[in-house]
Amino acid sequence: MNLHVKTLSLMTWRSRFLEESFWSLEETAALAKQLPLKSPSENIFLHIVDLSDPKQIWKFVENFKQEHKLHVLITVSSGGMLVQKLNTNDLQSERTPFDGTMVYAQNKRQQVVLTERWAQGHPAIHFSSMHPGWADTPGVRQAMPGFHARFGDRLRSEAQGADTMLWLALSSAAAAQPSGRFFQDRKPVSTHLPLATASSSPAEEEKLIEILEQLAQTFK
Repeated sequence: MNLHVKTLSLMTWRSRFLEESFWSLEETAALAKQLPLKSPSENIFLHIVDLSDPKQIWKFVENFKQEHKLHVLITVSSGGMLVQKLNTNDLQSERTPFDGTMVYAQNKRQQVVLTERWAQGHPAIHFSSMHPGWADTPGVRQAMPGFHARFGDRLRSEAQGADTMLWLALSSAAAAQPSGRFFQDRKPVSTHLPLATASSSPAEEEKLIEILEQLAQTFK
């Protein structure tokens, strides 16, 4: 891998609904030792943002813009989004019973759509989304205990799951790829299953952006 990095900012999320973040400080320190930087402690920054506190997100964004410049953004999605078509009619599960697994998959579909749209609107930033594969993470262990018990010995390690994300952030080969693509195992892949009808129209995607922008403003 050909790496050309001056500063790397790693953003992970912590929620009050989970006991631990998906990317610990210890894991970040281990990653720093693997990167070819002269002073890893000075060039790698870990930002932990609580997504259950929208006002904290606004504060983080404003501070980040003052201290750093964004060049690459990877929105980590999931293979679960492949079974979901973009649905903007009930984003808060107010009209239908809440189903955590389906809401998660819908959110991951939204991430991919937003990544594609952001890539079109912000050419100075290289956007990618990716599927890490099924990895043995705290999220899988806590949210899907039955699945973990059945397939735990086949799941990827956290490092294997993070491989494509780091490749997208650091590799010149990844930077040469068109912005807005969806990746798995360092390769661009389709965002839809064969013969599936999960595609969305430009109008539906624009509606998603409008709803999210209006919602975000209420927490500013």
